[in-house]
Amino acid sequence: MQRKRPTIIDVAKKAGVSKSTAARALSGASNITDDARERVQNAAKAMGYERNDLAVGMRSGKTGLLGLVVPDIANAFWAEVARGAQDRAFEAGSSLLVFSSDWQLNREENHLRALRQVRADGAILNPISDSVSGLDRAALPFVLIGSSAERIPDVSSVGSDIHQAVTIGLDYFVSMGHFSPCLILGPHSRIARARFLRAVYDHCLARDFDPALLEIEDGEYTVDGGYQAMTRLMASKRTGHLSIFAANDLMALGALLAARHAGLRCPEDVSIIGFDGIPAGAYSDPGLTTIEKPGRAIGRQAVNSLLDEIEGRPDHGRIHLPCRLIERGSVRDLLQPAMKVFTATGGA
Repeated sequence: MQRKRPTIIDVAKKAGVSKSTAARALSGASNITDDARERVQNAAKAMGYERNDLAVGMRSGKTGLLGLVVPDIANAFWAEVARGAQDRAFEAGSSLLVFSSDWQLNREENHLRALRQVRADGAILNPISDSVSGLDRAALPFVLIGSSAERIPDVSSVGSDIHQAVTIGLDYFVSMGHFSPCLILGPHSRIARARFLRAVYDHCLARDFDPALLEIEDGEYTVDGGYQAMTRLMASKRTGHLSIFAANDLMALGALLAARHAGLRCPEDVSIIGFDGIPAGAYSDPGLTTIEKPGRAIGRQAVNSLLDEIEGRPDHGRIHLPCRLIERGSVRDLLQPAMKVFTATGGA
């Protein structure tokens, strides 16, 4: 037979205090004697009592629940964002509910509806569409993350400094003798593609190089997307060393796999740089040189910003966090044995 869960009334009776005194003792209120607080806490522990935070939240207006909606939790970068957000939420005494939209608008809307229904205090979202009307209607405090947040400039948001990151990658290619790498980018519908290309164009123009000469293939932000894009690049009539700058590490790993299946060696025949800095890149053969985005830091800062939004503090605007190069073995030095100097020229 299922045991009945103890209530606050049961705890109060065992501790010999009123229901309101027991409630104050368990909520951390200061207007109670140390003796009464200790008796209530001991009674609750002995009975296995757990406070109903949802009921408390309905009375106080806060549930201690925060939401995080990311596009693909299977991508290790978004898992890092979730980990950073979870750690910061825990430090703040909140719980984090994590959802994956799988880049589907209807799933995103369902997840936001669920957060409203459980009366979450606020949400962090990588938006798929240009509209956040669902959040607006619910008057739910929220903070945006990722490249898509650029579409909604009047909302607090946190993301990587993509311009700085792409510039670091291109500077590194140039320092290794690769002056016109091919690009594997995401779909045209994603603003991340436009931001990546904007940085590429700025870099090319600064070097007096026509960006229209760069070869570009698009695909989904997946291993298969990178594999298919790389297959198309290899099928084009070209000679010499093939250099690839992929828009994320999953695509870069797919490109590496496609090259291997075609009988090409990395970095002897093909050089590849990825983007994100997911752990899998360290274990590929060769290790993947990549631009690491600060996933955990993004998650932590997003929760910080959301907590401020919940408390009614002024918003933060757009926060760009810097990225860094992780040099492994997937880029061939075409300038050897010549002396080379590498200087990262970041900047937004």
